[in-house]
Amino acid sequence: MIKRQILPALKQVAKYYPVVALFGPRQSGKTTLAKMAFPKHAYVNLEDTFAFKLATDDPAEFFEKYKSPVIIDEIQRVPALLHQIQVLADLQKKKRAFVLTGSHQPALHEGISQSLAGRVGILRLLPFSIAELSGAGITLSRDEYIHSGFMPGIYANKIPPSLFYGNYYRTYVERDVRQLINIGNQRAFEVFIKLLAGRVGQVVNLNSMSGEVGVSSTTLASWLSVLEASYIIFRLPCYFNNFGKRLIKSPKIYFTEVGLASWLLGIESPQQVFRDPLLGGLFENLVVLDTLKSRYNYGKEPELYYFRDQHGLEIDLCLNHARQLQPVEIKSAKTYDFSMADNIRSFLTIANNTVKPTVVYSGEQNVSVKEISFMDFRKFNR
Repeated sequence: MIKRQILPALKQVAKYYPVVALFGPRQSGKTTLAKMAFPKHAYVNLEDTFAFKLATDDPAEFFEKYKSPVIIDEIQRVPALLHQIQVLADLQKKKRAFVLTGSHQPALHEGISQSLAGRVGILRLLPFSIAELSGAGITLSRDEYIHSGFMPGIYANKIPPSLFYGNYYRTYVERDVRQLINIGNQRAFEVFIKLLAGRVGQVVNLNSMSGEVGVSSTTLASWLSVLEASYIIFRLPCYFNNFGKRLIKSPKIYFTEVGLASWLLGIESPQQVFRDPLLGGLFENLVVLDTLKSRYNYGKEPELYYFRDQHGLEIDLCLNHARQLQPVEIKSAKTYDFSMADNIRSFLTIANNTVKPTVVYSGEQNVSVKEISFMDFRKFNR
């Protein structure tokens, strides 16, 4: 079993709160982690028909059958349970009495803010990180990471990525979206999500995409929100502090699982990744999401941004370290060149609160040139 880096943060949160909520995309390992962290807890999955009906019809009886401490899987299926959990948590006053897992944000967040405020510690678990795979002795090439992705099921069951992501899309992505909104045109939705995969690392213009998909930009905006709520995509916001220039303020789009983006693009092998014209965007997706995983695994908020002004100066990734920005350029090349840092050098002239400027690339040498680090992407979030 591959050790999850978030485990210490999970146990730390559980020491202080009667309810722990573990959110993340489907199949990211939430259930496995919860059972490993709390082996003496009872367990119930609300995907089970009997458990779902009991929780829906008679919450009091449900908690008679599944007494705390208990892990409740897929809590978003019956958000009304949160009210009963509030009552029980206040009565019992036990730490880690309830461990909740879920994959949809909207109903969960609304219910938690209304019912469990001050009683719940929230963590987010994404698929494996590069460091987690490396800790298990699994080291892949750039193109293998992009093709295979990081879903635990691929590594636990050795399922070919194309087979895994095809089933994942049909079983989870389409189903979850249908649960949250009524999609009248499934074909249009599939076109939309494939267009998003072709725009990883870019600011998405929904007005222009509307014509390609054949539905309104308002509908596309609602679909995009649902994909974000289901942890399918991640929006990277622009850094807003005014450096004396007008900034581009729309977020950039990435997929939480780069392997799913590759599958949506029709990539069937690592060799095809190398030849794909979107290699740069896919590699950027890999690095940005691996950085997000690192933040989540230590119980931190993302605090991740990009920077772009109206004159075209762009920094791929800005990390906020205690109010200091770390500018990061992401390059898919395997050989570093000092010109890769041109944008960082320009950025340093307008921002005075910077630290550790870095170029992340796919080579193996880690060097510093004129105070700018060039780092192998496998080492960046170690």
